[in-house]
Amino acid sequence: MSWFRSIVAQERTTARLTGVLAVTILTLAITFVLPPVADSQLAGGAAISIVILGLSWLVGWSGQISLGNSGFMAVGAYATGIWAVHHGSTPLIFTFFLATVIGAISGLIIAIPSTRLSGPYLAGMTLAFSAAISPIAQNYTSVTGGEGGLFFNTLTTPHWFLGFFSGQNATINAAAQWTADLAVVVAGVAFFFMANLFHSHTGRAMRLVRDNDVAAELVGINLPRTRTVAFVVSAAFAGLGGSVYVLINATVNPSAFPLTLSITLLTLMVLGGIGTLSGAVIGGIIYAFSTNLISHLNSLTGINPTSNLGANMQGIIFGVLLILTMLFAPHGIAGLGRRLRFFAKSVRRVASASTGE
Repeated sequence: MSWFRSIVAQERTTARLTGVLAVTILTLAITFVLPPVADSQLAGGAAISIVILGLSWLVGWSGQISLGNSGFMAVGAYATGIWAVHHGSTPLIFTFFLATVIGAISGLIIAIPSTRLSGPYLAGMTLAFSAAISPIAQNYTSVTGGEGGLFFNTLTTPHWFLGFFSGQNATINAAAQWTADLAVVVAGVAFFFMANLFHSHTGRAMRLVRDNDVAAELVGINLPRTRTVAFVVSAAFAGLGGSVYVLINATVNPSAFPLTLSITLLTLMVLGGIGTLSGAVIGGIIYAFSTNLISHLNSLTGINPTSNLGANMQGIIFGVLLILTMLFAPHGIAGLGRRLRFFAKSVRRVASASTGE
């Protein structure tokens, strides 16, 4: 039977790889038709989707509430920025690996004292961690650059990629698309690893701990270790997402990771669908293009973008969408899509049965 399980596991892994690869290739193809501004926004959405994916693993699969993922994101971002300033010629794959490891270590530091906490106590502790990052970055000016932050330009467009573009704005178009393509590829790799982690022994243990921790202990699952792994993995993904995010923007500063970002990440995860790969993708897309939609809404309604209402329009819209989602689609947009597909199949089944009669 072991060889049969091995074959089935290999086939499922191949299927996941095929699915993630198909979505990644489709997204890369879309970057060829998008304008440079949209490509830049898509790159930011890809980075945020990685962070949402890690948060979805923590909340959706292990049942732990965290308001500190913007802090873990900042840790990975500053690790990237500090390294890039002093070692700008380092291969990007090492920079991403470094940010992921630093994020995981920070998650381990927070997880060890919080393994026995749950609910609002755990959320409060992670929120305190996220709140502490900005003052620390502001005080250690010699390392972090203080309020002004750090500036670097590591994402240089390869010459072979420039060859695909021509015209007056060829350099700008190539740089925007190269940034978007790189972010999409990194996100694709992250999604593939998480897809396998969802269906691994660790993922099954997470779900059991989430659903019934007493039953999990009875079958031999170590609760503190399992919850620690959940935190470490989530923080690692947040660190990687933060690394991609700051490399896109070529700067890192304390104002880029406010406490409200943690709330935004949690909201986007719920809107997309907790504990799903597609939910993280949807959340990243919403983040990427929400600015354009809000600007369009402000222009249609005549609201001044610099006014108090216009400046807080994103938070207002996200709040309304969150309420509507919890009322009418508690499993998020991804869950709503599954329900609609099930309804369509049921209608077709009833129609075919009626035709047969």
